[in-house]
Amino acid sequence: MTTLFYVDDSKDDLFYLDYICRKQQIDVDLFCFSTAEMALEALETRAAEGKAPPDLLVADLYMPLDSGISLITRLRLDDRFKAMRLAICSGSDAAEDRARSLDAGADVYLEKPLDLATIILNLEM
Repeated sequence: MTTLFYVDDSKDDLFYLDYICRKQQIDVDLFCFSTAEMALEALETRAAEGKAPPDLLVADLYMPLDSGISLITRLRLDDRFKAMRLAICSGSDAAEDRARSLDAGADVYLEKPLDLATIILNLEM
């Protein structure tokens, strides 16, 4: 089963993705976090327990305490997580946001609202 970490400070966006997952009965282990720090702690716990990292971590570009770019940068510098697939998401379709995200090490830039079924399908390819 695919494991996905989603990091977003918006409770509405977290609720929406969880709702879509259940409504569409998407076969995914979805873990939602409202801060980058919470996601990092969960990743470190998984690593300490010998569990594989998630198949994809998606982080919101604009978060008040720790931006998605900052999180991606931190993960790319950590040997335990630098090979993990990482994505930045945002409601912005600005070319400069996409470029900054990819330059920081994101594998993909996703626009909101997220299409969970398509994301999972692309992971399986």
